Amino acid sequence: MSAVFAYVTAGSPEEADRLARTIVAERLAACANVIPGMRSVYWWEGKVSEAAETVVVFKTRSDRFEALAARVKALHSYECPCVVALPVTAGLAPYLEWIESESTPR
Repeated sequence: MSAVFAYVTAGSPEEADRLARTIVAERLAACANVIPGMRSVYWWEGKVSEAAETVVVFKTRSDRFEALAARVKALHSYECPCVVALPVTAGLAPYLEWIESESTPR
């Protein structure tokens, strides 16, 4: 099994909570960490912009990432949301087994 952490940003804590609850309930991820209070500085439409955002880190199987990304895109308020996979190269075996078990469709 290969696990990934899917890093997603949301425009508000409420949107992040909605994404987290939906993705986990649909078993696209075993867990979601919602981290409020991030400030982003980025290029958008030809200028530097700033925004308050909330980070969501999903723990899932690598073979579930594309479905997770598509679902986030469908639910997200942004035109171009940040949804990236960060590979998990090592971890406690029981924890990785839990990710696999809980992000498997039933």
